[in-house]
Amino acid sequence: MTALITLNGVTKTLKGQQQPRTILAGVDLTVRSGESVAILGRSGSGKSTLLSLIGLFDRPDGGQYLLGEKDITRLPERKAAALRSAEFGFVFQRFFLLKNLTAVQNVSMALVNGQGWLPRRKRKARALAALDRVGIAHLAKQKPPKLSGGEQQRVAIARALVREPKILLADEPTGALDTETGNLVIEVLRSATDRGCGLILVTHDVDHAAKMGRVMRLNDGLLGPAHEQVHA
Repeated sequence: MTALITLNGVTKTLKGQQQPRTILAGVDLTVRSGESVAILGRSGSGKSTLLSLIGLFDRPDGGQYLLGEKDITRLPERKAAALRSAEFGFVFQRFFLLKNLTAVQNVSMALVNGQGWLPRRKRKARALAALDRVGIAHLAKQKPPKLSGGEQQRVAIARALVREPKILLADEPTGALDTETGNLVIEVLRSATDRGCGLILVTHDVDHAAKMGRVMRLNDGLLGPAHEQVHA
């Protein structure tokens, strides 16, 4: 399988009014095409910081970040924004849906920028196909206030998938959902890897983590296997 992203010795120190605090002390991680990886860790361990670095919202203080074979460790923000749009899909605990737009319109919005110019009809067709992939094409005309939490999260996943990203980053995507709905959302995310997408799931839920192909734990700024804590 092709390596999609590779982190070598990535470090990050948070500097604020208090004493500087090392969050990532030399993280190594490789995620390959079609692979799903869960990252566990206690609150404040740096899971979201790591995902922010991978998603190019932030930059590491040290180490190396490769996208494929390209070194993007010190990428300027303008180029980082273009890569975020072209290569990544994002799913968060909050859905960030526009309440006055239908589900299909919310998904279509992801195609307005970063995909070149697409006619409205093609945008809608791709958005409907994405909604179908997550099992809610029948809700395409519904607006978010009419949808359940799980349905809204699946719209958000469809929005992340509609651009056919190489890497899908999910940060606590089931945190606001009940257990049954959360399990369904995890299965939808997991199925995204069937087309070769790489999935990184940050979660505090051990059961959800165990459904991924590989489970890692972030502890004391270092990322390592979580075999002893999690059993699939």
